[in-house]
Amino acid sequence: MPKMKTHRGAAKRFKKTGTGKIKRSHAFTSHILEKKSSKRKRNLRKSGVMHPSDAKRIERLIAYL
Repeated sequence: MPKMKTHRGAAKRFKKTGTGKIKRSHAFTSHILEKKSSKRKRNLRKSGVMHPSDAKRIERLIAYL
């Protein structure tokens, strides 16, 4: 059977941590920022970790990263 191909869209959005968890960035950061508080925008800059139930799907897409 041939190798699986990495899903390039997912590869640009997700990274694996050293312990194997999936890191992601937050949404709602690109526009309509005036009404959002500085605290909210600052916290959106930080990365988040995928919930384990969603991480399983993403791991298949980025198997070789």
